[in-house]
Amino acid sequence: MSVPFSVLDLAPVVSGSTSAQALRNTLDLARHTERLGFHRYWLAEHHAMPGIASSATAVLIGQVAAATTRLRVGSGGIMLPNHAPMVVAEQFGTLEALYPGRIDLGLGRAPGTDQATARALRRSPDALSVDDFPEQVVELREYFGAESKVTPAAGNEPPVWLLGSSGYSAQLAAYLGLPFAFAHHFSSENTLPALSLYRESFRPSAVLERPYSMIAVSVTAADTDERARELAAPQALSFLRLRQGTPGPLPSPEETASHPYTPLEREIIQSRLDGQVMGGPETVRRQMDALLERTAVDEVMVTTSVYEHADRLRSYDLLAGLYGLENTDAPQDGASRNGVSQAESPSLTHG
Repeated sequence: MSVPFSVLDLAPVVSGSTSAQALRNTLDLARHTERLGFHRYWLAEHHAMPGIASSATAVLIGQVAAATTRLRVGSGGIMLPNHAPMVVAEQFGTLEALYPGRIDLGLGRAPGTDQATARALRRSPDALSVDDFPEQVVELREYFGAESKVTPAAGNEPPVWLLGSSGYSAQLAAYLGLPFAFAHHFSSENTLPALSLYRESFRPSAVLERPYSMIAVSVTAADTDERARELAAPQALSFLRLRQGTPGPLPSPEETASHPYTPLEREIIQSRLDGQVMGGPETVRRQMDALLERTAVDEVMVTTSVYEHADRLRSYDLLAGLYGLENTDAPQDGASRNGVSQAESPSLTHG
């Protein structure tokens, strides 16, 4: 099965390093994956997390777009409850005006942080509810309309995606006729139900005539299965600490090995690793092919968080080699390579 491969980057800050270095690594990875032939490069919004440097998501998207020439660059996603929709429209209208046809606006309904930080972002406890997410999406898109007085949003709408880890956003994306991206990397048990709900409920729109789905997958590829397990271990420990309410930088291999795991913690970590694609080239190809067959998605977005930047680059190298990704001078839309015309494609509408 041949589908486009894309990148989801959280700009990981590793133990003993800095957020500045993490941001430099993001620009390097973006240029690297563009050369390899990856299709999109999305940045994730999280706040008050010592291990994630992509909090100023729109700013970083602009930097990545400026550092590349072909990649579609976007948000995976902007957590809309944190922001006034008009501000998001201004930011992404600016990006679309500067980099026409290369910007994506992925939207999520969770705050992506704790409630205190969410209040600091919006400065109003009344704006913290996710229940008004559908109305926020509609309001946001209206600012991009030709009759809008919001400059430079008016006439510069990038393709809008809805993101989710449950059935809620799947249903909303289907109702609005928008492309849908599912967070398989941290909610793998909900992947198939959400995708089924999206496809069964889908209503054609001016954006899409038929459903277009993507999953975000955690992938750690190395030269051997054993090496891949070693590289993936710090990320699993980081996830455990996040669940325990003690988030921090991505731990080093030494910190990971010396952690005094309880039986319950080992169970949580193993469950986390079971949802990943991880191993040497043959193992990664087998696991990825099986996942693509189960989900029948139109596109895959790969996120890789390992301690050493060189190992991260190598993981994307191996994946690109396994699937024969090729760089081209002109932008290519993944949807059109899968039988969707440009008029239907979420990447080319408005572009």
